[in-house]
Amino acid sequence: MKTLKSYVSKGLFHKAVVEDGSDMIFITDYKGQILYHNGSVRKTLGYRGDALIGRNFHDFILSEHLDAFEAEFRKCARQPYRQAIEFEFRCKDKSYKNLEFNSINLKQKDGIQGLILDCRDITERKRAARELLRAQKAKELFLANMSHEIRTPINGIAGMAALLSKNPTPDEHHTYLNAIISAADNLKVIINDILDLAAIESGKLKLEQIPFNVTDLFSSLRDIFSIQAREKGIDFRINLDSTANRLLVGDPVRLNQILINLISNAIKFTHSGHIIVTGKVQKEDSHTCQMQFQVEDSGIGIPKDKLTTIFESFSQADASVTRRYGGTGLGLTIVRQLVELQHGHIHVKSEEDLGSIFTVQIPYEKHRQTGSSKARNLGSASHDQSVANYRDLNGLRILLVEDNDINQLYASTILVKTFGCQVDSAENGYVALEKMKNNRYDIVLMDVQMPVMDGYEATKAIRMGEEPKRNIPIIALTANATRQDTDRCLAAGMNESIPKPFTPEELYRVLHRYAKNLKPLQPEPIITRTAVHYVDLSYLEKVSNSDKTFLKEMVVALLKTIPQNLEEIETSLQQKDWPTLVKSVHRIKPSLTMMGMSKERELAATIEQEAQTDVEGATRKIHALCEILRTAVNELREMPH
Repeated sequence: MKTLKSYVSKGLFHKAVVEDGSDMIFITDYKGQILYHNGSVRKTLGYRGDALIGRNFHDFILSEHLDAFEAEFRKCARQPYRQAIEFEFRCKDKSYKNLEFNSINLKQKDGIQGLILDCRDITERKRAARELLRAQKAKELFLANMSHEIRTPINGIAGMAALLSKNPTPDEHHTYLNAIISAADNLKVIINDILDLAAIESGKLKLEQIPFNVTDLFSSLRDIFSIQAREKGIDFRINLDSTANRLLVGDPVRLNQILINLISNAIKFTHSGHIIVTGKVQKEDSHTCQMQFQVEDSGIGIPKDKLTTIFESFSQADASVTRRYGGTGLGLTIVRQLVELQHGHIHVKSEEDLGSIFTVQIPYEKHRQTGSSKARNLGSASHDQSVANYRDLNGLRILLVEDNDINQLYASTILVKTFGCQVDSAENGYVALEKMKNNRYDIVLMDVQMPVMDGYEATKAIRMGEEPKRNIPIIALTANATRQDTDRCLAAGMNESIPKPFTPEELYRVLHRYAKNLKPLQPEPIITRTAVHYVDLSYLEKVSNSDKTFLKEMVVALLKTIPQNLEEIETSLQQKDWPTLVKSVHRIKPSLTMMGMSKERELAATIEQEAQTDVEGATRKIHALCEILRTAVNELREMPH
């Protein structure tokens, strides 16, 4: 009878094969004594030669897992084959690695009381699984927090708006209105954080390379934060070294964003003591100036074990920080990525209850000129200048294409009362095209997502039209503010886009660029119609040589068939009978041709296609077509017959 030792010594288990394999192969008896292991043990665990021969496998198992492991090992001795037994094994350097083995019971095959353990290193797999779980929990916490952060200002806006509708006193009116503005600003910050992170991680964020002066930027920061710090009783100081008063070339907006995030955090987490912001030239050569910025506070500090994770997406020091102080957990992530995009570095020193110091180093190109007169000013002067020049848009003819009543009211109020523009409104792209046929405008402000015809389709139709209207500036007003959405607007033929929500200053800057090229820019009344006329019988006049009897008969026939078709379409839509609806829409197309309604015929053709693939989109277009058909029937009834 073969013994386990003879089995091993004679190499009856195809020794040459297991020696060349990447897996670790152990042969043990039922008690765990190691009789053989291959060369892969050295590569993975660090043990040389036959160092483990004669040792007990169980002696190398992590102690807190030993009982569970021995229970599994006993099962291996009773069963012919077991797989994926996980454990932690002590290496030569005293560290532990995550391993798993599949066991083959030699008793079932060769009548020998022993086991072949085919082991593999799963340390990386376990680490990745732990990291995935950690990231998933962090993301879940972030999403729950984000939901709270977004709902809070929305609830505030809705609540204050409801109070405004109840005839408040002038003082209450002022209080409620300020609360709405504050909540809207908070919501905008949250949304901008999300959009910035998306733009950075997709590689779509573009950095400017323009002259600016750090002195101007620091003056703006002092104005922004000194009041907040004073309200909390914090000593707030800004120190800028005199050598930093120079023109640099880079992106001042992103540097401003970095420092605002860091200072905002310092104020949030500091209840007493000081916040000191410093800036200086760290080093320079003939072309480059490396700037160093520090934000030091005496706040709550950061636990040592959290210093490596605070810059990660969806992270804050811990959940209690989120609950107590609020915030999205994206600020430091965006800061780090903005710094690294500018080839800089950021690091932090912190102790709990003593405070933190964030240090940012960014290299900038030197500007050839000296002084600060031509630097970009981020303070209030540029704002005041914009306000002073608002009236240079007086008389500008604007077509505002927007389906949302609140957005339409907001934009038109700014355009008319603040800028002095003349505004005509359209609730969708189709109505906008009809209005452009009969009126002359200087600029079109185009929403993107609208029923019946969206902004992309409308823009393409305008660009395919006749001169000079096809060249009119078209500015997108879009809530979809990613770089991909902007590129899609440009591809459709729009000149540029303004993300919602926008400020009067942002809208002015864009309109001003296009208005100054319009000659002459004089007020001119917009010709409007009380209604759009759809029916045009010139086609029937042409084919009948203006035979009045024929025209009369055709009008009578159309007045009979169109209401019938209209009723069929609406009934089919109500019953969601899409095949019948498509047939009814198809039958009405010849009538649309006879009435000169070519665009409505195209709309009907679109409905035929979308009713089979995009029910929601088709439904919006069907309602629009039915409304137009009712108007067309009324026009036919008013014609002499």
